[in-house]
Amino acid sequence: MKLVTFLNTEGESRIGWLEGEGIVDMQLADSRLPIDMLSFIDNHEAYFSIINSLKKVSPHYFLSDVSLLPPLPNPRSFRDFIGFEQHMLNASKSFGHKLGEVWYEMPIFYFTNHQSIVGPDDEIKPPPAEQKLDLELEMAVIIGKKGSDIKPEQADAYIFGYTVFNDWTARAIQKVEMGGPPLGPHKGKDFANAIGPCIVTRDEMEQYRCTLGEADFPEHLRKPEIPPDTSDRFNVKMSARINGELICEGNYNTVYWSFVEQIRRASENGVNLMPGDILGSGTVGWGSLIENNFSIHRPIQPGDQVELEIEGIGVLKNTVV
Repeated sequence: MKLVTFLNTEGESRIGWLEGEGIVDMQLADSRLPIDMLSFIDNHEAYFSIINSLKKVSPHYFLSDVSLLPPLPNPRSFRDFIGFEQHMLNASKSFGHKLGEVWYEMPIFYFTNHQSIVGPDDEIKPPPAEQKLDLELEMAVIIGKKGSDIKPEQADAYIFGYTVFNDWTARAIQKVEMGGPPLGPHKGKDFANAIGPCIVTRDEMEQYRCTLGEADFPEHLRKPEIPPDTSDRFNVKMSARINGELICEGNYNTVYWSFVEQIRRASENGVNLMPGDILGSGTVGWGSLIENNFSIHRPIQPGDQVELEIEGIGVLKNTVV
């Protein structure tokens, strides 16, 4: 099921699911269902039981008649990991340093701004005077239930669904921040976290699950070793376009630290993950302009339209102003 948050024809924020070229409004389908996504996630097992008991429901709106909002406008927290080795190798080279060995020992993340959530077709306003605005092509996972010290083999049960994530980045600000104490490039990251166009429920992504062997990883990505877990992968294409021009293509199956490892790490030491928390996968290899030091495309400018697409989820489109 593909779940959305949207403004209906009366300008009211509602939630529902995609049905062909239309949207089923949850509460119009059954008055026991909520009108906001966080409430739905909090009690999703009971709400899915209600939905599954319904007969076929015809869409209440055409997609063309409503405006999609961020599918989860108010996540409880937002952690962003750096899960793809190719991205780390590329970005480290562009920043003039080597990838530290500690990256291979644990999934590393920072907390990004869960109050700066934007959705499909929203305008992106970069920091004033920023000259090196960049995109970052990521998948994100939405947590579905509370848990701490979650083992990798249990992690799937804590996943509610998946969405596309553009970790918009002000590289000029980031470069300055990274020259100081190693506390993270937060002001280069906190102005816009775009997610959407929908949340694809965990069960719907299972059709893409795959397992990779050592031979599936390029030679330079087998050092010091291939990922510790090669079974938790999705064979889904990921791509980015600027003004219709293809900028990069990748695949989630190349991830080094998968979502189950990230969930394990985030919940260590008795830390509770909560329903409605979001975890970003990290940028897929070549999925940002900094990896080529802006040689394949100039920095993003006002008027540019950026589209990120992940197979099985959809297209997240934003325009910079």
